[in-house]
Amino acid sequence: MVKFNENYLNVKQSYLFSEIAKRVEKFTKENPDKKVIRLGIGDVTLPLSKSVIESLHEAVTEMGDAKTFRGYGPEQGYDFLRNAIKDYYKRNGVEIEADEIFVSDGAKSDTGNITDLFDINNTVLVPDPVYPVYVDTNTMNGRKIIYMDANSDNDFLPLPDESIKADMIYLCSPNNPTGAAYNKDQLKLWVDYAIKNNAVILYDAAYEAFIEDETLPRSIFSIEGAKKCCVEFCSLSKTAGFTGTRCGYTIVPKAITAKASDGTQMSLNQMWNRRQTTKFNGVSYIIQRGAAAAFSVEGMNEAKAMINTYKENAKIIADTMDRMGVKYYGGINSPYIWFECPFGMNSWDFFDKMLSEIYVVGTPGAGFGKNGENFFRLTSFNNKENTLEAMKRFETLFK
Repeated sequence: MVKFNENYLNVKQSYLFSEIAKRVEKFTKENPDKKVIRLGIGDVTLPLSKSVIESLHEAVTEMGDAKTFRGYGPEQGYDFLRNAIKDYYKRNGVEIEADEIFVSDGAKSDTGNITDLFDINNTVLVPDPVYPVYVDTNTMNGRKIIYMDANSDNDFLPLPDESIKADMIYLCSPNNPTGAAYNKDQLKLWVDYAIKNNAVILYDAAYEAFIEDETLPRSIFSIEGAKKCCVEFCSLSKTAGFTGTRCGYTIVPKAITAKASDGTQMSLNQMWNRRQTTKFNGVSYIIQRGAAAAFSVEGMNEAKAMINTYKENAKIIADTMDRMGVKYYGGINSPYIWFECPFGMNSWDFFDKMLSEIYVVGTPGAGFGKNGENFFRLTSFNNKENTLEAMKRFETLFK
């Protein structure tokens, strides 16, 4: 008799953003005359940049010519893209090797799939509130999860607690959902903790391109010792608007090793390579050509212009919070604004109030953990006109 993975019984039946979509769909069907503005899911709205589009078109043309057609590509990513990513890091002061870079269809996939490389008896440490994928994927595997409090007392940036022993540590900076970003000294504490405890930090840098404070690290590998204990995930979704195009990458340093029970030395880099060659057929050539263009100097300038548009939206939201006297986090080095729910409401009740009274969609903080129960997240990824209108409506809640 077949047996299913019973760990799935411990996963919430509805993924956070699926539940939001269901509630919004119900409201729009019942109120077809209401213009709903979505500031919930972190999906971009600006089109792909000129250099990316041109590169995509060139690649499509190549695929239509037998002389330049390509079939299966390398599972790790084409060399032209891996080297483009390497050069991008070098321009930001970080040295990595091309064979430590693995191209994928996005950071979400890799942060979940990386769990294949770790024994189920490892203890996982995650902040609360937290991006649900970190928790759900490890729950599906049956691992023990320990939560560390991220709250207003520590500015939603928890630091290591020597009394807690963890093997896998998830960090995200700038953080989703709170928008908070670690500085170098704080990340050094985490790297030192991981080295001392023979742990691995799984570092989500999906929003690194939003960092404008030059004193804040854009990569964990700018921290001394990080290559001994850190894996970094990144994505072009927010950097260059690839949410619908799908391309990201994971950096697995060759220096991360551990001994097996029989004494065999194991390399995380080699394991990830083996995992990908077995379970992944690579990102399409066309998409990788577009991604390489995004990492060019011209492409990055275009991406920066797009990000600046979203930053302007974030400022519109933040300025509104200031006028209304609402305490918030993020909005400067992040596309997210994380704020305390007004009127003493919990987050799902405030979600329903926003949707039913002003027709604006956000994300309830409770969906990210118990510490998010009385918080709410708005994103800056809509257009300026809608963001202004949403904030105009938001102010009416206080009248």
